[in-house]
Amino acid sequence: MPIVSTAHTQWEGSLTDGKGVVSFDSSQLADQPVNWKARAEAHDGTTSPEELIAAAHSSCFSMALSHALTQGGTPPTRVRTQAEVTFQAGEGIKGIHLTVQAEVPGLSAEAFAEAAEGAKAGCPVSKALTGTTITLDASLG
Repeated sequence: MPIVSTAHTQWEGSLTDGKGVVSFDSSQLADQPVNWKARAEAHDGTTSPEELIAAAHSSCFSMALSHALTQGGTPPTRVRTQAEVTFQAGEGIKGIHLTVQAEVPGLSAEAFAEAAEGAKAGCPVSKALTGTTITLDASLG
């Protein structure tokens, strides 16, 4: 049975001068303010759609990699993934860079890199973002 996750945003005003609030309906996490400045200038306590994509991608990739490693007989002790989503005003999202570092007892660096590439390709969020260039750095340690 599929799980449906929902969120909504209430926006007021124009794109550059307006502001909004993102509400996480499914998880009931704390509402987060969102505005154009967080996209085009600097995060000042507000989030952006790109930061939300980074959160979704880093968590999905970590889960996919952990699953693949476990299925391969080398469950990880720890997986830490950072996702950097680059946004250029007027052009959109220019790319996503994933950096993953993990502790995986008994696994070679080459096998880890292969598993990480597989997780990048198979992660449902990666699949949803197929129109975007996604790069990856993977290391053990």
